[in-house]
Amino acid sequence: MDFNVKKLASGAGLFFTRAVQFTEEKLGQAEKTELDAHFENLMSRADCTKLWTEKIFRQTEVLLQPNPSARIEEFFYEKLDMKVPSRVTNPQLLGQYMQDAAKDFGPGTPYGSTLIKVGECERRLGAAEREFLQTSAISFLTPLRNFLEGDWRTISKERRLLENLRLDLDACKARLKKAKLAEAKAALWTEEVEKAEHELRVAQTEFDRQAEVTRLLLEGISSTHVNHLRCLHEFVEAQAAYYKMCHLHMQDLQKDLASCDDDMLPNAFTLNSAPSAAAAPGSSPEGAGSPAETDTLNIEEVQAPATGTRKAKVLYDYDAADSSELSLLADELITVYTVPGMDSDWLIGERGNQKGKVPVTYLELLS
Repeated sequence: MDFNVKKLASGAGLFFTRAVQFTEEKLGQAEKTELDAHFENLMSRADCTKLWTEKIFRQTEVLLQPNPSARIEEFFYEKLDMKVPSRVTNPQLLGQYMQDAAKDFGPGTPYGSTLIKVGECERRLGAAEREFLQTSAISFLTPLRNFLEGDWRTISKERRLLENLRLDLDACKARLKKAKLAEAKAALWTEEVEKAEHELRVAQTEFDRQAEVTRLLLEGISSTHVNHLRCLHEFVEAQAAYYKMCHLHMQDLQKDLASCDDDMLPNAFTLNSAPSAAAAPGSSPEGAGSPAETDTLNIEEVQAPATGTRKAKVLYDYDAADSSELSLLADELITVYTVPGMDSDWLIGERGNQKGKVPVTYLELLS
């Protein structure tokens, strides 16, 4: 107990003494051993490296795992040296929901079969995302973390030790100066001067040795930059491969859905150009061209029937997918009607001189 009290008192005394020394240095009342310019540049560069490495590391963590709760959980698993549980990515979860929904809606229906295709694509996107996350964590995040938790801690420890030895050295210089002033006044202080000179030599030796150790560690920051540069290239390659894979998956899905749309949504604007029943056999309507020229008609050529037109209110905005469709604005009123052979999910819509296919689900039919 006595030993602990003495140790605590000694530590408190040392802390107070150094606090006074720091204050006197700031006020210019005490001398301070300055490091050379090269050493100061090394320390400044190291501090800058630590600052930006930490910021890049934290933001990369946010990029790879936006959920803060999940990041905290993964942090604790790593600190406890336990395997981080495998997580289902958001695209994978969305894909699973879509495929489950298709089972209820009927996989043979247009909506159900499309949900299955989109859901499978989302699951492939999720798998690609999982691979990207794992690759980036190993090739980029881990080296940055190793620097912050390993090399930088060592550098910080040695710099603190160097600063303590620098304070000891300056204290020895001050004691020697004081002893010499006393010696000048009385010849009785020669022994005190010799003791102060010896302590100064020892302190200078320890300081120089620690300065060299610290200098070597700080110069190693250049190697850290080279290593992080290589890791950055690997991160970019992983990100490029991930986005390329996502693009390919989405292109394949678009082509697959386009082919399905051609089968499920017949062209309501393809009309037979054969002579009408009112025309005489062998004759053709006035102004009609050859069969090859009149095999299909543009949307402008589709005429509204005499009866069967209705007003409809647009519920949501709709962007036309091609020239055969009519774009819609929410809350506007349009005239709609159907033509023979047209899919029940679509109507012909008119707005002034504009005409085109419109989806029924976007409309509220008015009486």
